[in-house]
Amino acid sequence: MANARTGGLHDKPGPVQGRASDPPRRPPPPAQSRASMLRESLFGSFGAGVLTLCGLLLIVFLLPPALKFMVLDAVWSAPDGELCRAPGAGACWAFIWRKLPYFTYGSYPPAERWRVDLTMILGGALIGWQLWLGAPARRTAALLFFLLYPIVGFVLLHGSPALGLARVDTDLWGGVFVSLLVATVGIVFSLPLGILLALGRRSTLPALSAVCVGFIEIMRGVPMITVLFMANTMLPLFVPEDLAPDRLIRPLIGVALFASAYMAEVVRGGLQAVPAGQYEAAQALGLRPWPALRVIVLPQALGHVIPGIVNTFIGLFKDTTLVAIVGVFDFLRTIDSARLDPVWSGPTISVTGYAFAALFYFAFCFGMSRYALSVERRLARSRAR
Repeated sequence: MANARTGGLHDKPGPVQGRASDPPRRPPPPAQSRASMLRESLFGSFGAGVLTLCGLLLIVFLLPPALKFMVLDAVWSAPDGELCRAPGAGACWAFIWRKLPYFTYGSYPPAERWRVDLTMILGGALIGWQLWLGAPARRTAALLFFLLYPIVGFVLLHGSPALGLARVDTDLWGGVFVSLLVATVGIVFSLPLGILLALGRRSTLPALSAVCVGFIEIMRGVPMITVLFMANTMLPLFVPEDLAPDRLIRPLIGVALFASAYMAEVVRGGLQAVPAGQYEAAQALGLRPWPALRVIVLPQALGHVIPGIVNTFIGLFKDTTLVAIVGVFDFLRTIDSARLDPVWSGPTISVTGYAFAALFYFAFCFGMSRYALSVERRLARSRAR
């Protein structure tokens, strides 16, 4: 009896009835060192090796002259363009440093530029608050940014005699802060408008679907310059003369409408990627169509198309340079104007100015791309958990 009890204690439990055994799994791949992984990615095949060698040759031939012009032979400090006109002189960064206030503020009065600084600091703080995924009260930041900040920013930039702020007409606005203003307005309004257009295009109401389809196809079928010209010349015809939009408001409206059409197609692709079972599950839970769309469908759809959304934002940020066509003094237009200064005339001035503009746009676009990748990784980890 003791042996039976002892044997019973050491017996292994049998398989659970009614449960299929797990399929056999492959052994994990052996861990690779960094050197072997790098060698595999660069020279893993004949084509990869050829492309790697071509890239290395391109770097060897282009990097030394670029460093020589941009850094080693560059003129970093000078009162005028005389040193920049010397034989063998490289990039004239002294020109950038002397013209930096003009590149930043345009013709905004120097005594009032603190208002621009305050507006950009407030906007940057609110945007950073919303983009920080772990920040507390992000909804509060969104409400402040979308409802209160536009009013405060307009009062600060345009002025209000009742508050003791001198009026500054938009004809004097220019430079970096105008480029950021156009890009921010376009990005902020294009996403919600694009979502509404995408939902309207998928609507079962024929009239609503036809209107949304027509708007999207027309906007996507014409160049952005055409939209800007139409906004600049046609918008004042639809309102009384005393209520005509400001010369800066017109391109802002055109940019937002143009970007929303492209955003609508990106969002529509995300909506089509959501399985039909998600809609059915929402109905089974008793959710009405709009709550189901807001809580279940849209978060999944937007998560699927984050790369497309960011790509649209990046394209929009670079396309803000086109507002110069309708007379808005954006950042690139200030560089075009400043390089014509006879005091700073020289063969390297234009190259230096456009190189500075390229660095500016690259920094912002690269930052948006990196942030989008971090959001994608975080979503992937949350799905895995």
